[in-house]
Amino acid sequence: MTEFLSDLIFLLERLNWESLLDLLLVTLVFFIILTFIRDTQGMVLLRGVFLIILLLGLLTTLVNLPAFSWLVQTTLPSLIIAIPVIFAPEIRRGLERLGRAGGNTFIFRPKETRLTEIQSSIKAIVNACVQLSTKRHGALIILRRSESLQEYIQTGVQLNATVTPELLLQIFYPNTPLHDGAAIIANNRIIAAACVMPLSASGILNRTPDRQMGLRHRAALGISEASDAVAVVVSEETGSISVAHGGRMIRRLDAERLENILVAFYRPAPMETQNFFTQLFHRKPTRKKPAEEEV
Repeated sequence: MTEFLSDLIFLLERLNWESLLDLLLVTLVFFIILTFIRDTQGMVLLRGVFLIILLLGLLTTLVNLPAFSWLVQTTLPSLIIAIPVIFAPEIRRGLERLGRAGGNTFIFRPKETRLTEIQSSIKAIVNACVQLSTKRHGALIILRRSESLQEYIQTGVQLNATVTPELLLQIFYPNTPLHDGAAIIANNRIIAAACVMPLSASGILNRTPDRQMGLRHRAALGISEASDAVAVVVSEETGSISVAHGGRMIRRLDAERLENILVAFYRPAPMETQNFFTQLFHRKPTRKKPAEEEV
Protein backbone atom coordinates (compact mmCIF):
# COMPACT_ATOMS: atom_id res chain seq x y z
CA MET A 1 0.00 0.00 0.00
CA THR A 2 2.84 2.39 0.83
CA GLU A 3 4.43 1.73 -2.54
CA PHE A 4 1.11 2.35 -4.28
CA LEU A 5 0.66 5.71 -2.51
CA SER A 6 4.19 6.78 -3.32
CA ASP A 7 3.64 5.94 -7.01
CA LEU A 8 0.42 7.93 -6.98
CA ILE A 9 2.14 10.98 -5.45
CA PHE A 10 4.93 10.60 -8.00
CA LEU A 11 2.41 10.76 -10.85
CA LEU A 12 0.53 13.74 -9.41
CA GLU A 13 3.74 15.75 -9.03
CA ARG A 14 4.53 15.33 -12.72
CA LEU A 15 1.03 16.09 -14.01
CA ASN A 16 1.00 18.75 -16.76
CA TRP A 17 -1.28 19.90 -19.57
CA GLU A 18 -0.09 17.14 -21.92
CA SER A 19 -0.95 14.52 -19.31
CA LEU A 20 -4.37 16.11 -18.79
CA LEU A 21 -4.99 16.02 -22.54
CA ASP A 22 -3.93 12.38 -22.59
CA LEU A 23 -6.37 11.56 -19.78
CA LEU A 24 -9.14 13.52 -21.50
CA LEU A 25 -8.73 11.56 -24.74
CA VAL A 26 -8.78 8.24 -22.90
CA THR A 27 -11.90 9.34 -21.03
CA LEU A 28 -13.55 10.35 -24.31
CA VAL A 29 -12.81 6.93 -25.83
CA PHE A 30 -14.39 5.13 -22.87
CA PHE A 31 -17.37 7.51 -22.97
CA ILE A 32 -18.02 6.73 -26.64
CA ILE A 33 -17.71 2.98 -26.01
CA LEU A 34 -20.15 3.13 -23.09
CA THR A 35 -22.57 5.23 -25.18
CA PHE A 36 -22.56 2.64 -27.95
CA ILE A 37 -23.29 -0.34 -25.68
CA ARG A 38 -25.70 1.21 -23.17
CA ASP A 39 -29.03 -0.58 -22.81
CA THR A 40 -27.54 -3.72 -24.37
CA GLN A 41 -26.46 -7.11 -23.08
CA GLY A 42 -22.91 -5.93 -23.73
CA MET A 43 -23.17 -3.57 -20.76
CA VAL A 44 -23.65 -6.53 -18.42
CA LEU A 45 -20.64 -8.30 -19.95
CA LEU A 46 -18.57 -5.14 -19.69
CA ARG A 47 -19.35 -4.83 -15.98
CA GLY A 48 -18.11 -8.37 -15.48
CA VAL A 49 -14.90 -7.66 -17.41
CA PHE A 50 -14.25 -4.46 -15.42
CA LEU A 51 -14.87 -6.29 -12.15
CA ILE A 52 -12.39 -9.02 -13.06
CA ILE A 53 -9.76 -6.50 -14.16
CA LEU A 54 -10.24 -4.51 -10.94
CA LEU A 55 -9.87 -7.58 -8.73
CA LEU A 56 -6.81 -8.78 -10.62
CA GLY A 57 -5.24 -5.34 -10.40
CA LEU A 58 -5.80 -5.12 -6.65
CA LEU A 59 -4.43 -8.61 -6.04
CA THR A 60 -1.28 -8.09 -8.09
CA THR A 61 -0.66 -4.60 -6.67
CA LEU A 62 -1.40 -4.96 -2.97
CA VAL A 63 -0.10 -8.51 -2.47
CA ASN A 64 3.17 -9.99 -3.69
CA LEU A 65 1.99 -12.96 -5.77
CA PRO A 66 4.68 -13.73 -8.40
CA ALA A 67 3.05 -16.85 -9.85
CA PHE A 68 -0.41 -15.29 -10.04
CA SER A 69 1.04 -12.11 -11.58
CA TRP A 70 2.78 -14.21 -14.22
CA LEU A 71 -0.53 -15.96 -14.99
CA VAL A 72 -2.36 -12.63 -15.35
CA GLN A 73 0.33 -11.21 -17.64
CA THR A 74 0.24 -14.36 -19.76
CA THR A 75 -3.54 -14.45 -20.21
CA LEU A 76 -4.04 -10.69 -20.71
CA PRO A 77 -3.23 -10.74 -24.47
CA SER A 78 -5.84 -13.48 -24.96
CA LEU A 79 -8.41 -11.36 -23.13
CA ILE A 80 -7.68 -8.39 -25.37
CA ILE A 81 -8.27 -10.58 -28.44
CA ALA A 82 -11.46 -12.06 -26.97
CA ILE A 83 -13.11 -8.70 -26.16
CA PRO A 84 -13.84 -7.77 -29.84
CA VAL A 85 -15.38 -11.21 -30.36
CA ILE A 86 -17.59 -10.93 -27.27
CA PHE A 87 -18.75 -7.41 -28.10
CA ALA A 88 -19.04 -7.89 -31.88
CA PRO A 89 -22.81 -7.04 -32.10
CA GLU A 90 -22.39 -3.89 -29.99
CA ILE A 91 -19.33 -2.78 -31.98
CA ARG A 92 -21.21 -3.27 -35.25
CA ARG A 93 -24.24 -1.37 -33.94
CA GLY A 94 -22.01 1.46 -32.77
CA LEU A 95 -20.20 1.72 -36.10
CA GLU A 96 -23.55 1.74 -37.92
CA ARG A 97 -24.74 4.59 -35.69
CA LEU A 98 -21.45 6.41 -36.33
CA GLY A 99 -21.83 5.94 -40.08
CA ARG A 100 -25.43 7.19 -40.06
CA ALA A 101 -24.50 10.26 -38.05
CA GLY A 102 -21.49 11.01 -40.26
CA GLY A 103 -23.51 10.49 -43.42
CA ASN A 104 -26.23 12.85 -42.27
CA THR A 105 -23.58 15.47 -41.53
CA PHE A 106 -21.33 15.33 -44.56
CA ILE A 107 -23.59 14.03 -47.35
CA PHE A 108 -26.21 16.22 -48.96
CA ARG A 109 -29.65 14.70 -48.80
CA PRO A 110 -32.72 15.81 -50.72
CA LYS A 111 -35.68 17.11 -48.75
CA GLU A 112 -38.04 14.54 -47.35
CA THR A 113 -41.56 14.09 -48.70
CA ARG A 114 -43.64 17.08 -47.65
CA LEU A 115 -45.79 16.58 -44.63
CA THR A 116 -49.02 17.31 -46.50
CA GLU A 117 -48.29 14.42 -48.86
CA ILE A 118 -47.96 11.82 -46.11
CA GLN A 119 -50.69 12.94 -43.74
CA SER A 120 -53.27 10.81 -45.54
CA SER A 121 -51.03 7.75 -45.15
CA ILE A 122 -50.53 8.49 -41.46
CA LYS A 123 -54.27 8.82 -40.92
CA ALA A 124 -54.81 5.50 -42.68
CA ILE A 125 -52.18 3.83 -40.47
CA VAL A 126 -53.70 5.29 -37.30
CA ASN A 127 -57.19 4.24 -38.37
CA ALA A 128 -56.01 0.71 -39.09
CA CYS A 129 -54.07 0.45 -35.82
CA VAL A 130 -57.12 1.51 -33.79
CA GLN A 131 -59.28 -1.13 -35.45
CA LEU A 132 -56.56 -3.78 -35.10
CA SER A 133 -56.21 -2.87 -31.43
CA THR A 134 -59.94 -3.21 -30.85
CA LYS A 135 -59.99 -6.64 -32.52
CA ARG A 136 -56.74 -7.76 -30.81
CA HIS A 137 -55.09 -8.49 -34.15
CA GLY A 138 -51.29 -8.25 -33.95
CA ALA A 139 -49.52 -6.00 -36.45
CA LEU A 140 -46.07 -4.61 -37.25
CA ILE A 141 -45.87 -1.62 -39.59
CA ILE A 142 -42.49 -0.15 -40.58
CA LEU A 143 -42.35 3.41 -41.91
CA ARG A 144 -39.21 4.15 -43.89
CA ARG A 145 -37.52 7.50 -43.44
CA SER A 146 -34.19 8.45 -45.06
CA GLU A 147 -32.40 5.08 -44.97
CA SER A 148 -33.08 2.29 -47.43
CA LEU A 149 -34.86 -0.86 -46.24
CA GLN A 150 -34.33 -2.77 -49.47
CA GLU A 151 -32.66 -5.78 -47.81
CA TYR A 152 -35.73 -6.25 -45.61
CA ILE A 153 -38.20 -5.57 -48.43
CA GLN A 154 -36.67 -8.46 -50.40
CA THR A 155 -37.58 -10.90 -47.61
CA GLY A 156 -41.32 -10.24 -48.03
CA VAL A 157 -44.05 -10.18 -50.66
CA GLN A 158 -43.96 -7.19 -53.01
CA LEU A 159 -47.19 -5.17 -53.06
CA ASN A 160 -46.54 -1.53 -54.06
CA ALA A 161 -50.10 -0.62 -53.09
CA THR A 162 -51.79 2.51 -51.80
CA VAL A 163 -51.91 2.82 -48.01
CA THR A 164 -55.50 2.26 -46.89
CA PRO A 165 -56.96 1.03 -43.58
CA GLU A 166 -58.81 -1.76 -45.36
CA LEU A 167 -55.64 -3.17 -46.92
CA LEU A 168 -53.71 -3.04 -43.64
CA LEU A 169 -56.59 -4.78 -41.86
CA GLN A 170 -56.57 -7.50 -44.50
CA ILE A 171 -52.78 -7.94 -44.34
CA PHE A 172 -52.82 -8.49 -40.57
CA TYR A 173 -55.99 -10.55 -40.39
CA PRO A 174 -55.09 -13.70 -38.41
CA ASN A 175 -54.00 -16.80 -40.33
CA THR A 176 -53.78 -15.03 -43.70
CA PRO A 177 -50.59 -15.53 -45.77
CA LEU A 178 -49.25 -12.02 -45.06
CA HIS A 179 -50.14 -11.51 -41.40
CA ASP A 180 -46.93 -13.00 -40.00
CA GLY A 181 -44.21 -10.40 -40.54
CA ALA A 182 -43.93 -6.67 -41.09
CA ALA A 183 -45.50 -4.36 -43.65
CA ILE A 184 -43.05 -1.77 -44.96
CA ILE A 185 -44.38 1.62 -46.05
CA ALA A 186 -42.33 4.08 -48.12
CA ASN A 187 -43.29 7.02 -50.33
CA ASN A 188 -46.95 6.67 -49.31
CA ARG A 189 -47.06 3.10 -50.61
CA ILE A 190 -47.16 -0.31 -48.94
CA ILE A 191 -44.03 -1.63 -50.60
CA ALA A 192 -44.09 -5.15 -49.15
CA ALA A 193 -45.67 -7.32 -46.47
CA ALA A 194 -44.62 -10.42 -44.50
CA CYS A 195 -41.11 -8.99 -44.27
CA VAL A 196 -38.57 -10.42 -41.83
CA MET A 197 -37.11 -7.90 -39.37
CA PRO A 198 -33.96 -8.24 -37.22
CA LEU A 199 -34.66 -9.00 -33.56
CA SER A 200 -33.33 -6.69 -30.90
CA ALA A 201 -30.56 -8.00 -28.67
CA SER A 202 -30.61 -5.03 -26.31
CA GLY A 203 -32.54 -6.77 -23.53
CA ILE A 204 -34.71 -3.70 -22.87
CA LEU A 205 -37.93 -5.69 -23.09
CA ASN A 206 -36.63 -8.18 -20.52
CA ARG A 207 -36.57 -5.42 -17.91
CA THR A 208 -40.18 -4.33 -18.35
CA PRO A 209 -42.64 -5.08 -15.49
CA ASP A 210 -44.85 -7.23 -17.69
CA ARG A 211 -43.85 -9.94 -20.14
CA GLN A 212 -46.63 -9.37 -22.68
CA MET A 213 -44.30 -8.29 -25.48
CA GLY A 214 -43.13 -10.91 -27.91
CA LEU A 215 -41.41 -11.20 -31.28
CA ARG A 216 -43.24 -8.27 -32.88
CA HIS A 217 -41.95 -5.87 -30.22
CA ARG A 218 -38.44 -7.32 -30.45
CA ALA A 219 -38.55 -6.96 -34.23
CA ALA A 220 -39.78 -3.36 -33.90
CA LEU A 221 -36.88 -2.50 -31.60
CA GLY A 222 -34.48 -4.41 -33.84
CA ILE A 223 -35.30 -2.48 -37.00
CA SER A 224 -35.25 0.79 -35.05
CA GLU A 225 -31.72 -0.05 -33.88
CA ALA A 226 -30.54 -1.05 -37.36
CA SER A 227 -32.04 1.94 -39.21
CA ASP A 228 -33.81 5.26 -38.72
CA ALA A 229 -37.21 3.72 -39.55
CA VAL A 230 -40.26 4.10 -37.31
CA ALA A 231 -42.01 0.91 -36.22
CA VAL A 232 -45.65 0.75 -35.11
CA VAL A 233 -46.69 -2.35 -33.18
CA VAL A 234 -50.13 -3.60 -32.18
CA SER A 235 -50.04 -6.24 -29.47
CA GLU A 236 -52.01 -9.40 -30.17
CA GLU A 237 -52.30 -10.13 -26.44
CA THR A 238 -53.43 -6.75 -25.07
CA GLY A 239 -54.27 -4.64 -28.15
CA SER A 240 -51.78 -2.02 -26.94
CA ILE A 241 -50.26 0.27 -29.61
CA SER A 242 -46.55 1.08 -29.42
CA VAL A 243 -44.01 3.05 -31.45
CA ALA A 244 -40.30 2.20 -31.65
CA HIS A 245 -37.52 4.43 -32.91
CA GLY A 246 -33.81 4.65 -32.19
CA GLY A 247 -33.85 1.64 -29.89
CA ARG A 248 -36.58 3.14 -27.69
CA MET A 249 -40.26 2.21 -27.45
CA ILE A 250 -43.27 4.24 -26.31
CA ARG A 251 -46.19 2.04 -25.34
CA ARG A 252 -49.92 2.26 -24.68
CA LEU A 253 -50.71 5.01 -27.16
CA ASP A 254 -54.16 6.23 -28.14
CA ALA A 255 -55.10 7.34 -31.65
CA GLU A 256 -54.39 11.03 -31.10
CA ARG A 257 -50.99 10.49 -29.53
CA LEU A 258 -50.01 7.95 -32.19
CA GLU A 259 -50.87 10.37 -34.98
CA ASN A 260 -48.96 13.22 -33.31
CA ILE A 261 -45.85 11.06 -32.91
CA LEU A 262 -45.88 9.86 -36.52
CA VAL A 263 -46.43 13.38 -37.84
CA ALA A 264 -43.54 14.65 -35.69
CA PHE A 265 -41.15 12.12 -37.25
CA TYR A 266 -41.89 13.44 -40.74
CA ARG A 267 -42.08 17.14 -39.93
CA PRO A 268 -39.29 18.99 -41.82
CA ALA A 269 -36.33 19.85 -39.58
CA PRO A 270 -35.39 23.56 -39.21
CA MET A 271 -31.90 22.78 -40.54
CA GLU A 272 -30.87 20.55 -43.43
CA THR A 273 -28.02 19.06 -41.38
CA GLN A 274 -27.32 18.63 -37.72
CA ASN A 275 -24.19 18.56 -35.65
CA PHE A 276 -22.35 15.23 -35.89
CA PHE A 277 -22.05 14.64 -32.15
CA THR A 278 -25.61 15.83 -31.58
CA GLN A 279 -26.90 13.10 -33.91
CA LEU A 280 -24.58 10.55 -32.33
CA PHE A 281 -25.44 11.10 -28.66
CA HIS A 282 -28.53 13.26 -28.31
CA ARG A 283 -31.96 11.75 -27.84
CA LYS A 284 -34.90 14.07 -27.61
CA PRO A 285 -37.10 13.49 -24.56
CA THR A 286 -40.66 12.52 -25.26
CA ARG A 287 -43.52 13.91 -23.20
CA LYS A 288 -45.74 11.10 -22.03
CA LYS A 289 -49.27 10.94 -20.80
CA PRO A 290 -49.97 8.81 -17.72
CA ALA A 291 -51.31 6.00 -19.93
CA GLU A 292 -48.03 5.77 -21.82
CA GLU A 293 -44.91 3.86 -20.89
CA GLU A 294 -41.47 4.13 -22.42
CA VAL A 295 -38.97 1.29 -22.40
